[in-house]
Amino acid sequence: MSLATNIGRRLSVLATATALSAVLASGVSAQTLDAAMAQAYVNNPSLNSQRAGTRAVDENVPQALSGYRPTVSAGASVGGQYSRATSSGVTTDGTLMPRSVNLTVTQTIFNGLLTASTTRKAESTVKGSRETLRNTEQTVLLNAATAYMNVLQAIALLDLQKQNLAALQQELRATRDRFNVGEVTRTDVAQAEARVADANYQVAQAVANLSSDRAVYRQVIGVEPGQLSPPRSIEFMIPPTVDRAVAQGLAQHPAIQASKFAVDAAMFQVKMSEAGLAPNLSLQGQLAQGYDQSNAVDSASSAGVSLNLTVPIYQGGAEYSAIRQAKEYLSQARIEVDVNRDTIRANTVQYWGALEAAKVQIQSAQASVAANTLALEGVREEWRVGQRTTTDVLNAQTDLTNAKSALVTAQRDRVVAAYSLISTIGKLDAVSLALKVPVYDARVHYEQVRDAWAGTRTPDGK
Repeated sequence: MSLATNIGRRLSVLATATALSAVLASGVSAQTLDAAMAQAYVNNPSLNSQRAGTRAVDENVPQALSGYRPTVSAGASVGGQYSRATSSGVTTDGTLMPRSVNLTVTQTIFNGLLTASTTRKAESTVKGSRETLRNTEQTVLLNAATAYMNVLQAIALLDLQKQNLAALQQELRATRDRFNVGEVTRTDVAQAEARVADANYQVAQAVANLSSDRAVYRQVIGVEPGQLSPPRSIEFMIPPTVDRAVAQGLAQHPAIQASKFAVDAAMFQVKMSEAGLAPNLSLQGQLAQGYDQSNAVDSASSAGVSLNLTVPIYQGGAEYSAIRQAKEYLSQARIEVDVNRDTIRANTVQYWGALEAAKVQIQSAQASVAANTLALEGVREEWRVGQRTTTDVLNAQTDLTNAKSALVTAQRDRVVAAYSLISTIGKLDAVSLALKVPVYDARVHYEQVRDAWAGTRTPDGK
């Protein structure tokens, strides 16, 4: 079997030489990486959990807006009352059943802009939650791509180890034949047997690695891996220089955007705390109806309107502590923006270097495979005429297997590094990748609940 045919059974170098391939079963359509990522986008529990959390955060806005609306309460009471009165020697007994109902309406007029600050904080939190969701989406899709490539790599490495075992077993048979005719010693046979034993272990280890990678694939993507096909290259999405990649990541990465919205939310929290020192003005109206309140009155009605002003003077110092605390949280939030920027910058440079190194490693591994293939053929011919030892042949076979394994690993690393780099610049999402899935739009739920005045059912009917 030629080198190209041997490698091509498991590996397919695309136009950019970045992809792995597996042997496809006859008549069975292969699953693509895009399809696997689409399944992860729909099935992954971590992503679905974050979507639910984002919907829950949406409810902070209508809760904050409720501060602009009146509150209405109704009350009722019923009781029994017995009385006895004596006047001028005459005793009078009386039994009453006082009953009353009331309706109270309260409207806040001024509360130190607490409601306005609370609403703006809630809106900033919603925007930050959307960016957190986008970051989770990127993480899940990157994990899906990594899991896919790990299974593809494990399949290829297992196939290589099986090929290596078969070749070493062939070498062992040939060595035993030559030993039987006295051309080699017992030592040569023992060396070949040792290599076969080690190859058997390598096959078993490769099987275990494949099982582990398949389990992770199931965890991340939600289905068992089937026949996998080579992924398409996404390197066209990568900026031409590392500086532009860093700049794009700093401008677009959801982790940075989420931390910026966290700063906005912390700023409004300071204003909310400061509102604790402001006067509170409210308007209250009340209607009441009472029955059987006294022996002389069967029923009574009342209505009233009051304007209530509350001016805080001193509340034990808690409000001042809350303001200081909110300011420290604001400082922390601003620092977190810088932390995230430094992290994205470092990750972008790291993955850029990993991608470039993988490209060079692929070229080196391809050259190594070609050279080791020729070397093995030459050593075998020289061994047949007695110019090489059995050890030389076994070493040459091992070197070729290692070179092929290095090529598999380098090709896997190139694909994962490319997806990792796309993630650091904030473009690893369903829309940018053009995945064939219904795209989840967090704004839909927000618009459904933002101005809801009442109701306990969620928009999906639960």
